[in-house]
Amino acid sequence: MHIEQIYTGCLAQGAYYITSNGEAAIIDPLREIKPYLERINRDAVALKYIFETHFHADFVSGHLDLSRETAAPIVYGPTAQPSFDAIIAKDDELFKVGNISIKVLHTPGHTMESTTYLLIDEEGKDHAIFSGDTLFLGDVGRPDLAQKAANMTQEDLAGMLYDSLNQKIMPLADDVMVYPAHGAGSACGKNMMKETVDTLGHQKQMNYALNQPNREAFIKAVTDGLTPPPGYFGMNVAMNKQGYDSFETILNKGMRAITPAEFEAAAEETTALILDTRSAADFYKGFIPQSINIGLNGDFAPWVGAMIVDVKQAILLVTDAGKEEETVTRLSRVGFDHILGHLKGGFDNWKNAGLEVDTIHRISAAEFAQQVKIGESKVVDIRKETEYAAEHVDEAYSRPLAYINDWIKDLNPNEHFFLHCAGGYRSMIAASILQARGYRNFSEVEGGFSAIAKTNVAKTDFVCQSKVL
Repeated sequence: MHIEQIYTGCLAQGAYYITSNGEAAIIDPLREIKPYLERINRDAVALKYIFETHFHADFVSGHLDLSRETAAPIVYGPTAQPSFDAIIAKDDELFKVGNISIKVLHTPGHTMESTTYLLIDEEGKDHAIFSGDTLFLGDVGRPDLAQKAANMTQEDLAGMLYDSLNQKIMPLADDVMVYPAHGAGSACGKNMMKETVDTLGHQKQMNYALNQPNREAFIKAVTDGLTPPPGYFGMNVAMNKQGYDSFETILNKGMRAITPAEFEAAAEETTALILDTRSAADFYKGFIPQSINIGLNGDFAPWVGAMIVDVKQAILLVTDAGKEEETVTRLSRVGFDHILGHLKGGFDNWKNAGLEVDTIHRISAAEFAQQVKIGESKVVDIRKETEYAAEHVDEAYSRPLAYINDWIKDLNPNEHFFLHCAGGYRSMIAASILQARGYRNFSEVEGGFSAIAKTNVAKTDFVCQSKVL
């Protein structure tokens, strides 16, 4: 028996490849299936089942492409109603894979069809659970994503999750390994550990959700402090449930190279969004007007989903040379399939063609320290509320990037302000959005709060600890 966790940091997502005696199973695969096919061919095994823990909200699964390529059936837990052929398993049903068995544990609460898969080894011993979004390391799945579809409140689902954990998971032995679908950084939980594998016994000891005294306390604990889910989540659920175009089709479209003249015409003639995936350090020096910058070298896919929201939005890409395929792949993981193509030769080709170029007013942290006047200057901090609460520039406004569409209308276009995040990645996203919407009255701070906190002024009078405004 062999278990491999295939972890994708950008989405903080774990897929699982399991083999035993010439057969394999894959749990919660990502959109691009090449990595799984390579492993199957390398190990000369037959893929017997593709297990899905639930209809994922934060990414598009590769289950359909993988099933088409290998003829392996897709397996969901009880109550799932996909629009394609799949095995809808019964609670406690066993599936044989080589010399091991995978047992279905229906664990509703995160979603109604949420299922944990218990791996029973060759000796008949409970070895591991693949818990999906039911149980994370340090947390449990949020109960507010499926409430409309289930016609239930988040409290109803939280109570159902409590029952699932206590009836199906907690009775298992302490030495059972826990393999969750996500880790720290995912929007599917609020308190996840950076580790990606643990024992159930350790989780029983330290996971706050598993240590609540009763059902009511559990419901309060897991629903407290939930932030609104990203807008694209519901669209990804629909794609996972109803189907989608093959990844190869999407990749071929995205790999279409468009000349600067064609790119300019497409931008003017369509409602396509220009997405520039270069680093903030390159973007601010020059970019195509109206471009939105979300750097590929960061939490790219989640921020695309949070900022663009509509997966049907047509997109024109500007990338670094050689990064076109990676960009299309990572967009497809969160369902952004309507890619018209990419700028041939990148931004340099656009600039060399003599076409219009825009820039962002970026200043260093040292310049910020010289220019800012506490009590007079306006400072907009776009980090998360928890980051702001830990430490921030005195009298700065807390305006998280995730809610930019809510607070942008409150900005005075005639009043200058300073804009920063933690390190410059998120503030350049915000700067590009602001400028695309006509706001040019700001200075974005290079290096963000991390750099500001190292300035001489920061050490004396304007970095403080406080609560969220």
